[in-house]
Amino acid sequence: MFARIYQPARNAMTSGTAKTRNWILEYGPSEAKEIDPLMGWTGSGDMNSQVRIKFPTKEAALEYAKEHGIEAQVTEPHKRKPNIRAGGYGENFATNRKGPWTH
Repeated sequence: MFARIYQPARNAMTSGTAKTRNWILEYGPSEAKEIDPLMGWTGSGDMNSQVRIKFPTKEAALEYAKEHGIEAQVTEPHKRKPNIRAGGYGENFATNRKGPWTH
């Protein structure tokens, strides 16, 4: 059995980092998906591909995989540098601005 351990990326629609602190163990597919000839739905008999287990640390996820004999591949996250301005949001409305502020 094969699994992937990763830390999920943040939602692209927000600047928050919710749901990105945990590590996820996700099983890989053990059989190919098939298209139903009548309805056209995609399906498979592989139930493990629906399982996602959350762990607080990468080490905990690796330990779980080792205990259960799961071959795991770890994908390290790409960390972004935080975009912190000196004045913050209030700088947009500063009265001591050197030049005119335009949109």
